[in-house]
Parts: sequence; C-alpha cells; structure tokens
Amino acid sequence: MSEAYFPVGPGLGPEENFLSLDDILMSQEKLPGRAESSLPRLAFALGQGAAGGSGDSIPEGSKLEIPMWLAKGLHDSKRRIISVELPKIYKEAWRTVFSADANVVDLHKMGPYYYSFGSQLLNFDNPENPEIAQTILQTFISRFRRIMDSSQNAYNEDTSMLVARLDELERALFRAGQKGLNDFQCWEKGQASQITVSSLVQNYGKRKFTDMDS
Repeated sequence: MSEAYFPVGPGLGPEENFLSLDDILMSQEKLPGRAESSLPRLAFALGQGAAGGSGDSIPEGSKLEIPMWLAKGLHDSKRRIISVELPKIYKEAWRTVFSADANVVDLHKMGPYYYSFGSQLLNFDNPENPEIAQTILQTFISRFRRIMDSSQNAYNEDTSMLVARLDELERALFRAGQKGLNDFQCWEKGQASQITVSSLVQNYGKRKFTDMDS
C-alpha cells in the first residue's frame, strides 16, 4: 500500500525546507522584537489592530511578537526595520544551564523546535551568535547518546514518558532508533524476509556515483 504522504525532512542549519511540515510549524514560532520604524498595514497581521482601520500601522518603538518567517522577511541590517531579541532559552543564563547538564532540561516545554529555531536565529546579526551556535551543538552532542540508548532499550513498551522532554528533532531520532530496533528484532525472529540496505547507505552511494560521473 502506498503512503498518502511522504514525510519531508527539515532543512539544515539556517536554511528552511518549505516542503517540510516541521519547518512550516517552526517558522510560526514567535520572536520578541521591536519596530525600528513605522510598519504600515501590519498591525492586524500581528494581532495589534483592526483590519482596514486607520490604526493599522505599527508605530516606531512598539514591542512585537513576530513569527520567525516574518521576522526574517523584515530583517534588514541596513534599513533597520525591526530588531529582534533572543528568546530566554537562548540567553546566557540558560546557556549556562545547558553547559552544566543539558540532559536535565525539558526542551519540549521550553520550545518544541529548539535546534531548528536556534539555527534560524543565526540569520540575525547578534553578537552572541557564536555562543548560541556552540551551545546548540554541544546540547545535541550531550543528549544524543541518552536518546539513542533509550530508543534501543524500550522494546514493546510505552515510550510516552521517554519522549515527553524531547524536542521534535530528538523525537525523530528516537523514532529512527525504535524502528531500527524493531526491524532487527523481526529479522532475529525470522519475521523479515531479508536484510535491506539502509536508506543512508543508498543515498551515499548515489551521491558517490554522481560525483564520479561529473
């Protein structure tokens, strides 16, 4: 039976994949910001005015809650249309918590798209960008092993508690680990007709042959 929907993976780093449902949902997450100039016809879109009214402009200096996709569109370092602030989980205080023990943080509660949203923040000219990027990377490294260990030691069990504190990327990794475990158990019991090549290996082979042809 063919699947009705083939999942599309999110983009990598500061780039988005607009065919990915995860990236679409992530881009709706809001950033705190400030209008550095008057923004006409945007008050209603940002929930700050009535549609078509005379007060449909956002005055300079107004504090804003801007969806990531709109903040990226309005951000211009030369024209200074808007400025954005760091969400608290990416500020220095929380970076200190992550460096101490990233495994204690409930990432899903703090932001279900911690890694991808944080990567998008690097599009903005913030002097703390190097520290943010380093914290995101180290957080992923610190939590990765525990996530994969959990996925490999929960066969035919309720995993809702195991994934409750994970962000969406981590949940995808957990599901991949679970699928690998289930496939191996089926093969070990003789319930699988053959061992199939990993999609990662197949994609690597295709890229290798493409490079050789070019």
